[in-house]
Amino acid sequence: MKRLLFVCVENSCRSQIAEAFARIHGKNKFEVYSAGSRPSGKVNSKAIESMREIGYDLTKHASKSLEDIPDVEYDFVATMGCNDECPFVRARRHEDWAIPDPKELSLEQFRKTRNLIERKVIDILLQMDNS
Repeated sequence: MKRLLFVCVENSCRSQIAEAFARIHGKNKFEVYSAGSRPSGKVNSKAIESMREIGYDLTKHASKSLEDIPDVEYDFVATMGCNDECPFVRARRHEDWAIPDPKELSLEQFRKTRNLIERKVIDILLQMDNS
């Protein structure tokens, strides 16, 4: 089973949403994690609301640090806008998605970020499933 990791600064919005979409669209074909370089300790309320709108309960997720996830080589790691704050994680493939933190955006703009993350996750799942 391929291991995927999504990393942002607080592990409260972007990486949580990416983990959720990987679970939704990956249909248990992947081992999926998310973490933050400086975790906030909570999942953002707009992230919870935006995922609730599509039928996913993000309240079951928790904000985690990189020390809270397995210390293994991942098949794929996506970093999201943490720039120099994202430490190196062993992986066969790395991508920086450079998605700005949506936490201060309106819910409408937040939804656009959520949808962008979903498209990127679906794309990477297809690539990983075919490799």
